[in-house]
Amino acid sequence: MGVRPEAQPADANGGSAAGESQDLRREVEQLRARVQQAEERRRALIHIMGDLNDSNRRLGDQRKAMLHILKDANVTNLKLADSRKAMIHIMGDLRETTQEIERREQELRDKQEQLVQAGKLATLGELTTGVAHELNNPLNNIGLFVGNAIDRARAGEVDAGVLVADLEKAMAQVRKATEIISHLRAFGRAAPMAFRTADVHEIIERALSLVQEQLKQRGIEVVFDLCDEDVSVLSNPIQLEQVFINLLTNARDALEGSDLREIRIASRLRDDTVVITFSDTGPGIPPELEPRVFDPFVTTKEVGSGTGLGLSITYSIVKEHGGEISVVSPSGEGATFTIELPRGGERPPVEPLL
Repeated sequence: MGVRPEAQPADANGGSAAGESQDLRREVEQLRARVQQAEERRRALIHIMGDLNDSNRRLGDQRKAMLHILKDANVTNLKLADSRKAMIHIMGDLRETTQEIERREQELRDKQEQLVQAGKLATLGELTTGVAHELNNPLNNIGLFVGNAIDRARAGEVDAGVLVADLEKAMAQVRKATEIISHLRAFGRAAPMAFRTADVHEIIERALSLVQEQLKQRGIEVVFDLCDEDVSVLSNPIQLEQVFINLLTNARDALEGSDLREIRIASRLRDDTVVITFSDTGPGIPPELEPRVFDPFVTTKEVGSGTGLGLSITYSIVKEHGGEISVVSPSGEGATFTIELPRGGERPPVEPLL
């Protein structure tokens, strides 16, 4: 029986090599993992770098845009500075223009007042004959009463009661003449634009007192249709009187040659407005002139018979009083002038319209 050989121990070098091989594989795997991680980090870094580049580009674009905006802002500031200078220049010109307009308006008001005054003087010139007759009556009466007193005294009929009665009558006529002269002086005086509350009917009566003698001489009848209500208005009575005188003399001239010679003066209240109408029975205003009847130098009278300023001045004064004036003239039926004035109230704004 043969002897079984004893088992040989494993090769120590072989086992060691296997272990080293496994360690090597692990290191390789670890190295591969690290390489993979490094590759991922590299990709991430490349991505980040790409984002940074994009960000840098955007920042560059934004910087350029900001520079452009700043440049535009500088240009805008320069434009604003120029605009400010231009605005200052314009404001200076506007101030000068405003002052010039105010100066021209004052000149216009002064010219208007001069024109109104000239109109009053022209009206007084036309009324001279009638006014002279108005003064003649009291003067004749004064002479009569004083003459009676002198005759009685010379005849020895010294009756104090009779003499006093005659002298009182003479003094009454003196007062009447004085009133007429005072009225003429007040009407002809260049009075300031003083407004006060005045009764329209009283102003109409005063205006009529200056022309009634001329109306009588021409056979013109004045018919009244005045309301019983209070028709006081805030006005310059002298100027408003001139308005009524202008309308009366205008109607007087229009009735020249008419068969029926009548002027109708009417008044009424409409809400807070006083309405006054002057109507005549003359031939009326030609249709082609009616729209321009209040324009300066427009007249239906013959050359040399009128200035053509009466109705223009009338229109201006009515406007100064915050009122309105209009005319209606049906063919062959005369003319009716209507004036509307605010009842009472405050002084209307001045609007020179001549």
